[in-house]
Amino acid sequence: MKVYLYSGMQKMIEKSGVGRAIYHQQFAAKQNKIGLAKGLEDAEIVHINTVFPKSLWLAMKAKKKGIPVIYHAHSTREDFRNSYIGSNLFAPIFGKWIKHCYNTGTMIVTPTEYSKRLLLSYGINKQIEAVSNGVDLVFYDKKNIDPMSFRKKYGYSAEQKVIMSVGLTIDRKGVSDFVELARRMPEYQFIWFGESNLNTVPMKTRRAVRTKLPNLRFAGYAKPRALRDAYGSCDLFLFPSKEETEGIVVLEALAMKIPVLLRKIPVYDDWLQENRDVYKADNIDDFESKTKKIVEQECMDLTEAGYQVVEERSIEKVGMRLGDIYKNCLENI
Repeated sequence: MKVYLYSGMQKMIEKSGVGRAIYHQQFAAKQNKIGLAKGLEDAEIVHINTVFPKSLWLAMKAKKKGIPVIYHAHSTREDFRNSYIGSNLFAPIFGKWIKHCYNTGTMIVTPTEYSKRLLLSYGINKQIEAVSNGVDLVFYDKKNIDPMSFRKKYGYSAEQKVIMSVGLTIDRKGVSDFVELARRMPEYQFIWFGESNLNTVPMKTRRAVRTKLPNLRFAGYAKPRALRDAYGSCDLFLFPSKEETEGIVVLEALAMKIPVLLRKIPVYDDWLQENRDVYKADNIDDFESKTKKIVEQECMDLTEAGYQVVEERSIEKVGMRLGDIYKNCLENI
């Protein structure tokens, strides 16, 4: 069995969750001895990760050749909203476009049961399987880091409390709330990894990212090793995102056994239990209150329970699941 993993315009999207997901799939395939094709010519299955026009063209070409297509539904109408200038206006059109793309697949894979429910609500009539993006538990392990290297790099002392987040600097990721929390809690250090072209985001988001506070830093894009050092050295992973299909960075933080505080949104309902695996907040005041309690260790440590959740979402287990889906797809052409 040879699978062609396709992600159009990878250089443009590689800093996003969608861009990173294909690397997870490549690693999962390697771990499970699934052959990877270099193109359509030697592929038995095509696994498409993006919704660009060339991706749709490839899906249609594969189907004409009788090659089954797995369409990976990373994007939804809901997570397109509140992202870039005009995204809310064009969200209905985007919804129709992705429905058309996904319906070209022989079957669809999506990261969570929540995103599966969204796709079904669009009227998509294909078989849909929920499969986590997965996390490399060997790489994301506190044993692999020097706890002080991150703090030395950014000028934090061992005593300072550091709160981190990761994501594109767009409204949907909650960047404005992160800045407001830094303003409210000057006794803590706040650092955000990830970036977007500020010319593409609304003025409110631009102003937030350009905010100057002595305890706030926008560190830009960080490569996996640098990000791993940050996870392992910070006191809290605060992820105020308003909409996700899963959240690869949440998996990474849980794997590094760092306390996690999330916004209370539906995507986590099926797999991350509040006050057992992670903490969740409803609004900015709730975020502030819970941040203080977590950082000052005034509430229960949930990191071991959180780690048990990601153990079920290891790259190896994801690869096994994808392998079964590939086989099923071939057997039912």
